[in-house]
Amino acid sequence: MLTRLSDINRLFNAMDFFRNRLDSLYSDADWAYPAGLKWSVEDRFPKTNLYEDGDLFEIRAELPGIAKEDLNVKIQGNYLEISGAKKSGTPEKYSIHRTERDITSFTRSFTLPADVDSEKVKATLENGILTLTLPKSEAAKPKQITIA
Repeated sequence: MLTRLSDINRLFNAMDFFRNRLDSLYSDADWAYPAGLKWSVEDRFPKTNLYEDGDLFEIRAELPGIAKEDLNVKIQGNYLEISGAKKSGTPEKYSIHRTERDITSFTRSFTLPADVDSEKVKATLENGILTLTLPKSEAAKPKQITIA
């Protein structure tokens, strides 16, 4: 059975209509998408790196826009928890017309490869990077055994 050319034209016109409607929907919302349309839960938590240097661990976490007063760090044995909140930076008597920066709280926890001496932990926050220096507990450090 042959299809008439007008039927094919109607089909393409309908496809163009839907494409134009979707384009206008996205442009009306004026959403900013990261490259590759990467949407993930990971973006809601601070990105972290964990390093080990024999006797200690070091964690560096990206926490832009968070003050040290708004952070909590807890450690027990080899369990580490970092939590905090991003607060609104809206000045008094101003109304918000657009918000793209998240105003939210987060909790991130880790199980470290070994126990940590919680009395010797050091934490610094500089330029939006939280650095935790976590010395291993004496029981977790390797010991050289001399054979008699």
